Amino acid sequence: MRIHDLDPENRPRERFLKTGPASLSPAELLALVLRSGTRNSNIIDTCNALIARFGLEKLADIPLSELQKIKGIGQAKAMQVIAVFELNKRIHYSRNLQRKVLSARDVFEYMAGRIPDITKEHLFVLHLNTKNQIIRNEQVTVGTLNASLAHPREVFKSAIRESAHAIILVHNHPSGDVEPSNADRQVTEILKQAGSFLQIDLLDHVIIGVDTWFSFREHSLLT
Repeated sequence: MRIHDLDPENRPRERFLKTGPASLSPAELLALVLRSGTRNSNIIDTCNALIARFGLEKLADIPLSELQKIKGIGQAKAMQVIAVFELNKRIHYSRNLQRKVLSARDVFEYMAGRIPDITKEHLFVLHLNTKNQIIRNEQVTVGTLNASLAHPREVFKSAIRESAHAIILVHNHPSGDVEPSNADRQVTEILKQAGSFLQIDLLDHVIIGVDTWFSFREHSLLT
């Protein structure tokens, strides 16, 4: 059944205008963005299929090629889906700048949804002011963390430019196991020494898994 074949009061656009966006399901909201379906499938059914396959939360991280495997989703619609979720990430990011970080949990919650591809390892550096507020979040490397990738020059370059008082390292383990590797420990020690020389404190190194984290400071590995 096409959208136009529905009773007017059941069409997403008309319900949006009458009762507001909160009255629509996630699939209906997404349908308003994508607008049109195919000859054999209306756009609400297509959006329901998208959400059923990937889950609403994970849609933000699904690559273009995977989205296009859903019937009715071509390149243009896949780009629209990614653009919507990317915009949401940026809104969330802008609202959380100047957020105060007092614990590894704060770091974990702040970074939720900010890792663009959880199947790869990413290193981020949070720049903090004297009040422990985040003034910048910078992605430094992509790939397995080691001393050559996480060179002090790259890690501290922006921190110096931003006049950061301190930094926090954050990286993810795609496996979900947050236990630090020998390379993680080595990199942390090197950057701790570099920070001491530059008078920019390395407050913590937080490793993120799926739903947990490891803090070097909370485990007395960074004092």
